[in-house]
Amino acid sequence: MDKVQNNKAWFLVLPVLVLVAFSAVIPLMTVVNYSVQDTFGNNVFFWEGLGWFKEVLTSSRIHGALGRQLAFSGLILAIQIPLGIAIALCMPKRGFWASVCLVLMALPLLIPWNVVGTIWQILGRTDIGLLGHTLAGLGVDWNYSRNPVHAWIIVVTMDVWHWTSLVALLAYAGLQSIPQAYYQAAKIDQASRWKVFRYIELPKMRGVLLIAILLRFMDSFMIYTEPFVVTGGGPGSATSFLSIDLVKMALGQFDLGPAAAFSIMYFLVILLVSWVFYTVMTNLDRVEVK
Repeated sequence: MDKVQNNKAWFLVLPVLVLVAFSAVIPLMTVVNYSVQDTFGNNVFFWEGLGWFKEVLTSSRIHGALGRQLAFSGLILAIQIPLGIAIALCMPKRGFWASVCLVLMALPLLIPWNVVGTIWQILGRTDIGLLGHTLAGLGVDWNYSRNPVHAWIIVVTMDVWHWTSLVALLAYAGLQSIPQAYYQAAKIDQASRWKVFRYIELPKMRGVLLIAILLRFMDSFMIYTEPFVVTGGGPGSATSFLSIDLVKMALGQFDLGPAAAFSIMYFLVILLVSWVFYTVMTNLDRVEVK
């Protein structure tokens, strides 16, 4: 008997489509409109074509922001992924203390981004901040508002404190999914702790680690609130990442054309990286199934 399809079910999806069109598609079309035109006000537009895109691609300012952004994202991944795995390996697998550790690890993730920036802004001050006052008491000439190295240290430390928990929780979930039979077989073979990690735990965590890398790369590549609250993009342009530079261009200078072209290319880069990660994860799943 042929299966009857009920196409009326699509009406249930219609409110979602309308909401997405209103909140995402229409603003995106506005950005696209500004990226290929120029205006002097009064809603009078002049066709610019790809001029704004060429200007952004050849801008040394954008190149500098991109370099800082890539350096920040690479540094964040290099610290948080190994640190999150190490924390997950040290966490108890069951019992009361396992629940306590899970709650403690989840606490930083519950704090809003602007509050995180405010916490570390106050913490790093030498007059009222615990970290800044302690470093000053030890004889360290600490000033993250004037020293670019200090600004990078506090921004990176802040992000590591805020988001390493996510990597640790994902890695912990991957470890919990490993059957005990694997550990028993490794114990019978007298495998070392390193070999257990290398040949049992790490391969089984591969899927969740790819998710962690994807999420952390996307978030670090789009980071705005925390460094803006702490340093404002300074000192100078030391912590002016792509998102901060985009906001300054659009709202500070009111260069809507270049800012629109910049945001579209920004969006396409993130979309491309996400597609690459999705393709890799899908291929890995297919290999594991085979």
